[in-house]
Amino acid sequence: MSTTQTPPAGPAPSLAGRLDTLLGRVTMYRLILLVLAALAAYSLLLEVLGWLTFGIAELLVHLALCLLLTYGSNLGLAALFRVRQHPESSLITGLLIYFLFWPSFRALDVAGVALACVLASASKYALAWRGRHIFNPAALGAFVAGLTGLNIATWWAATPAMLWLVVPGMLLVLYRTRKLLMGTVFTLVASSIITLELLRAGMGAGEGIWQALAQRPVLFFVGFMLSEPLTLPPRRWQQLSLAALVGVVFALPYNLGFIANSPEAALLLGNLLAFLAGQRGAVKLSFAGSRPLTATTTEFSFTPSRPVRFRPGQYMELDLPQAASDGKGRRRVFSLTGAPRAGLVTFGVRTAQPLSAAKKALLGLQPGDRLTATSVGGDFVPPRDPEQPVLLIAAGIGITPFLSHLASGAVAGRDAVLLLLARSAADVAYAEELRASGASVLVWTADGSAAPPGLTDARAGAGTGAGPGASLDAAGLAALVPDIARRQVYISGSPASVSSLRRAARRAGAKRVRVDSFSGY
Repeated sequence: MSTTQTPPAGPAPSLAGRLDTLLGRVTMYRLILLVLAALAAYSLLLEVLGWLTFGIAELLVHLALCLLLTYGSNLGLAALFRVRQHPESSLITGLLIYFLFWPSFRALDVAGVALACVLASASKYALAWRGRHIFNPAALGAFVAGLTGLNIATWWAATPAMLWLVVPGMLLVLYRTRKLLMGTVFTLVASSIITLELLRAGMGAGEGIWQALAQRPVLFFVGFMLSEPLTLPPRRWQQLSLAALVGVVFALPYNLGFIANSPEAALLLGNLLAFLAGQRGAVKLSFAGSRPLTATTTEFSFTPSRPVRFRPGQYMELDLPQAASDGKGRRRVFSLTGAPRAGLVTFGVRTAQPLSAAKKALLGLQPGDRLTATSVGGDFVPPRDPEQPVLLIAAGIGITPFLSHLASGAVAGRDAVLLLLARSAADVAYAEELRASGASVLVWTADGSAAPPGLTDARAGAGTGAGPGASLDAAGLAALVPDIARRQVYISGSPASVSSLRRAARRAGAKRVRVDSFSGY
């Protein structure tokens, strides 16, 4: 995942593509913060309308307590550890704790909430490995507060009246984070077990399903807690397995003395397993230099403080403390362009005007400046079967994950076709690397200009209707790659590019399509 432009030469984007482009204007963290803030405002409205029974004063004080304590404690701890705080993260944690604990003026209840807030912030520093927190902070704070007996998390967001906004908010977050399948697995497992338990207790099937989804925190849990990117394993199969396991632990009743069944306990177990499965901890990156790829794209190189484990086609999330505040947060996701075990970590980024705060920060780096890589993940990896033929379709700087495929040798000896869509021949990034790769590379330019030397002009083989300005449609794709049905197709680019090209590939006969969509920063 790296930044890219709008589709250089493809069919009109679908509704899903337009939605991806819209959601891509904010980072995942900002979207979660906005959705939780909307839910908090909605809860206050419900209280005013009489659909909740807490009391408006209790709700307001509870909300203020959660936000002020998580933000303030995180600010103090950041100063103590001499690191720059992540305000969005602390506000998200505060809002989560707001929905976990029952609003109350009782002294012990307030003390329990306060303890949960402070412990949540402290866990990001005390229970961290190489800069990466291991556990979901809100869940850990709630779990420990419950052990003290001061207060117990009730997850009151699981209220039928809240469903009207919890469901669309949860779906929006899971769609943006590409975790809809994972969310479905958890929801099916957890709600099925809960419903069966209720059926055994004599409840009807319809009522049991309703209670599982509307009066248990299944949907809130999966949408805003389990899906936290930093506490998930890197591969999709691992995430699906984790979702199923956490669903079982979430739903099955148990009592192990001082530890009993609770959503926060299930999540903490999942966090620990995810930590063991992934790149354990953040990696410090020292800026080594940059080079222009085209007039509008730049490659940035970093020396990692320790070897980085990743598979070709995966991405890395960077924390950019140098970036000025632009409403999108400090963390950005970029595709890795080099080979695993290489000495440098490299990223290709579109740097055309106007520049975002993140791109300005990258362009302003000086040799030796340090960043933190917070996670590695993604499933945009080559097939395990070396005999499986592939078609790699890149829109613009969407070529970046395929550079990792090529550099790692994953394409060598394989029946592979790489199709690159660009605005013009001058906008073809990594032309030298593509020529040297030995792969069959086709270039489709929007303005009709000839492909760079050593690469094949795709329009020549696309049949009629492939003149300058024409977009690549299903007919053109089928003409270029007649055996597309037997190939595993990979498509990388902006959300709009990916959506339109996936549709064209399907209509051209593709049976297996894997995508990697990302938005500009």
